Parts: sequence; C-alpha cells; structure tokens
Amino acid sequence: MKPGLPGELTKEERLARILRVDHAGEYGAKRIYAGQLAVLGSSASAETIRHMADQEERHLKTFDDLLTERHVRPTLLSPVWHVAGYALGAATAMMGEKAAMACTEAVEEVIDEHYAGQAAELGDDEAALRDTIEDFRADELEHRDTAREHDAAGAPGYELLTAGVKAGSRLAIWLSTRF
Repeated sequence: MKPGLPGELTKEERLARILRVDHAGEYGAKRIYAGQLAVLGSSASAETIRHMADQEERHLKTFDDLLTERHVRPTLLSPVWHVAGYALGAATAMMGEKAAMACTEAVEEVIDEHYAGQAAELGDDEAALRDTIEDFRADELEHRDTAREHDAAGAPGYELLTAGVKAGSRLAIWLSTRF
C-alpha cells in the first residue's frame, strides 16, 4: 500500500524520477556542448568548452551507472534531447562565443536550482546520492561562473536568449521527470 495522500509518490518512485531527470539533464548538457564544439571547435573558447563537456561526460557516466544499479529506465524523451541539445548548442554557437556562453550560463542557473532542491529533499538514507548531486552542482556553478567570465552578458539579445533557454530547460526538466 502506498503511504500518504492519493497520487503521492513512494520513496522509490521519487528516487527513480530524480535519477531519470538528472540522467536526462546530463545527456542534454553533453549534446549542447557537442553542438557548441561542432561550431566553435577551433575558437578561443574551445578548450574551455571541452573542459566543461568532459565534466558533463563524467556526470552522465555516473547517472548511467546509477540507472543500471537501481533498475531505473532513462527518460523516453532521450531521442528528443539528443537532437534538441545539439541544436541548441550549435545554434547558440553560430550566434558567437558569447551567445554560447550565455546558453551555458542560463542552463547552469536552472540546474543549480534543480540540484539544490533535490539535495534538500534527499534524506540521510540517500547521503551518497545527495553528495553526488552536490558535487555535480559545484561543477555546474563553475560552468556558470566560467560563462560569465567569458562575457555571456555581452551576447546579442542576452536577456531574450537566456530567458528562452531557461524556460526550455525548465520544461525539459518537467517532461523528463514524468516521461
């Protein structure tokens, strides 16, 4: 029997959603950086983007392993995130290095909020997962700060661009949690 109110998730269901959405997010981030590197692979910011991409690859590998260990399926929307992430990365990179950094800044701000909420929700019985999320959150904050150092705010249409990327990121989180 499920405890709590009707429609309330069990602990196992909630953990599955956390793992599913975080895996999807890290996969999306990997694809964003792949799109950026396809356009900016020989630019001044390429090494910085590669460093962030490598960190996202480590995050993705961790969540791949956690999905397997805990018998949680990935989001059904992975094919969408495969295309959408790459397209977002490539499109912002085509707008220039500052726009690519604005994209990174916007995504990482949303992920910071998302990971902070998850870490606060997880109890001591999930301390290892909470610590992993906090570790990855620190990397994401580093990415946000790096983007700011690379003049993300100087991107054309910065306010509109970052608002759109944030809205899309929040929608992707909502969808990936449920599907």
